[in-house]
Amino acid sequence: MRGMSTLLSTHVLVLNRGYVPIRTTTVRDAFVKLFTSVAEAISVEDGSYVGHTFHSWAEISELRRELDDVPPDAEWIQTPSLSLLVPRVIRLLGYERLPVHNVRLTRKNIYDRDNYTCQYTGKRLKSSELNIDHVIPRSRGGRNTWENLVTCSVEANTKKGSRTPREAGMKLIRPPRCPAPRHRLHIPHTARRYRSWDHFVSDMYWNTELEDE
Repeated sequence: MRGMSTLLSTHVLVLNRGYVPIRTTTVRDAFVKLFTSVAEAISVEDGSYVGHTFHSWAEISELRRELDDVPPDAEWIQTPSLSLLVPRVIRLLGYERLPVHNVRLTRKNIYDRDNYTCQYTGKRLKSSELNIDHVIPRSRGGRNTWENLVTCSVEANTKKGSRTPREAGMKLIRPPRCPAPRHRLHIPHTARRYRSWDHFVSDMYWNTELEDE
């Protein structure tokens, strides 16, 4: 059994008002948000999301304890007057924008932006058949930016060499642009995977290979 201090520091999934997961917080902070009516605890009952205030969560905690109707991984906070189930998902009641992050300039993200398609020939290829081309060659002052890097076939990259597209008689199928910032959920790698989170966080998230920050 975990100590109280350790338990209060474990993770709770935070949803925005639209039930979109936006981050995690600690159990300690989650209870503060519940008690001050900034958030509600969320449970999933018969396939539906049910919100609970601090007081209704306290009542349902007591009832479930009496009926021995608690999940096997349930954890409890004991106070002099209450036994409280630890909520693993809370929903903010006020409006909060989704946190967005600029897309990192990486080879994979350039391939994703261009849909693994050579931007000179229009052919969709395997990553092993692709390369990154500097539209304005680095030898001519071209920089590593979203607007100057495109996905291209190894053959097209070799043909273009250190020339501009016009000099090489080649034409881009579309001008390269910086992708719009994306919403990205960040869950600390030390966070335990709670079953109640699976209603909001897909298997795709859990199985995505981690990239260096």
